[in-house]
Amino acid sequence: MGALDGLRILDLSRVLAGPYCTQMLGDLGATVWKIEPTWGDETRSWGPPFDEAGISAYFASVNRSKEFLAIDLKSQAGQELIRGLAEQADVLVENFKVGDLARSGLDFESLKVINPRLVYASITGFGQTGPRAKEPGYDAVMQGYTGIMSVTGEPEGAPMKVGIAWIDMMTGMHAAIAILAALRQRDLTGRGQHLDLSLFDTGMAALANVGQSYLMSGKEPIQWGNAHPQIVPYGAYRCADGWITLAVGNDAQFERAAAILNLEMRPVWQTNDGRVADRQNLEETVGSTLLGQSRATWLSRFQEAGVPCGPVNTIPEAFADPQTSARGFDPAMGLLPSPFGFMSDSPVRRSPGHGSVGQDSKIILREVLGLSDSDITKLASNGVIRLGA
Repeated sequence: MGALDGLRILDLSRVLAGPYCTQMLGDLGATVWKIEPTWGDETRSWGPPFDEAGISAYFASVNRSKEFLAIDLKSQAGQELIRGLAEQADVLVENFKVGDLARSGLDFESLKVINPRLVYASITGFGQTGPRAKEPGYDAVMQGYTGIMSVTGEPEGAPMKVGIAWIDMMTGMHAAIAILAALRQRDLTGRGQHLDLSLFDTGMAALANVGQSYLMSGKEPIQWGNAHPQIVPYGAYRCADGWITLAVGNDAQFERAAAILNLEMRPVWQTNDGRVADRQNLEETVGSTLLGQSRATWLSRFQEAGVPCGPVNTIPEAFADPQTSARGFDPAMGLLPSPFGFMSDSPVRRSPGHGSVGQDSKIILREVLGLSDSDITKLASNGVIRLGA
C-alpha cells in the first residue's frame, strides 16, 4: 500500500516542474490523471532520443506513475469534463499563465464552489502577483533572474546555467511539499486552499548560503567555478588520469588530508578561515600534488582516512557504480530511480512513463464520471477528447 493511496491528483501541468511534482505523488501511491491536449504534451517531441514508441526521454523522465487523458480544454465540453474530474479530485496541479484558467472557469475560485476540499496548486514563472506575474518563465530564464547563473561557472568566465533544469526540479519538489502540507491542513479544517508557487520564489530561496552571505556582508557573490567560497580545499581536482572531488569540511579532516598529500603544514592552514585566506597557495599546492598519482590511488587513500571525496563520474559511470545497484536501481529497466524507494511500510510505485496520448481516457471517463461508451465515442468524434490506440 502506497503512502498516498486513495488520493486523486488532477494534473493539468506540462513540461517539467508540475509533471515532476505529480510524478512524485504518483510514485507515493496517488492516482494521477494527467491531462494533455489532444495532440499531446509538447515534451513528448523534445528529443532525440526517443523510445520505440516515439516518446522522448524528456517526457518519460517526469511522467511515470500516471494515467493519461487527452482533452481539449478550449472546448466547453472539455471544460465540463475537467469540472467533473475536479469535483472528484483531492488535488489539482496546473502551470498555465496567470489568468488563463479563470477565463474558462477552471480557476481555484470557480472550482472550490463545486469542491471546497480541493487543494489547487498553481505553478508559474513569477507567481500570481507582482509586475512580472504575466511573463512566461523557463528554467534558464529563472537561473538568470535569480542570480544563480552569476555565481555558476569559472572565475572570469561566462555565466553558466546548472546542467539540469535545477529551478524547475526544485519547484516541483517544493510544490509536492506544499500539497502534502495543505492536505494535512484539510484534514484539520475540511477546507482546501490555493497554493501559489513560482520558479522565481524557489530560485531566490534556494540561494541558501550564497544569498545569506550577501545579506550579511553586502559583498556581491562571484563565480567560484568548482571551488567553495567558504571552505578550502573543496571542489574538483585533476589527478593523473581523471578528476576527483574533495570536500574537506573541518580542521581534523584537513589534517588527515594534509598527511596523505604529504603537505608541509603551514600555521595559516590549521584553521578553515586561514585556509580560505590563503586559498591560492593552498589550492596550487593541493592541485599540483594530486597530479602525481592516479584517481584510484588518491580515492583509496582519502577514503581509508575518512576524508570526504569521490570520483567525478560520467553518467554511464554513475549508473554502473555498485552503490547504484545496491539501492535498487537497474538501468536495464529504462527508468530513473525514485528517491522514495526505501520507505519501510509504504513501497513506491514506479510504472513506466510511456503512456500514449489519451490511452486511459475511455476507462477514466467511464468509471469516474459515469459516461457511457456512446457518450465517449461522440466526444472523441467531435474532437473534445482523444482515445489512445
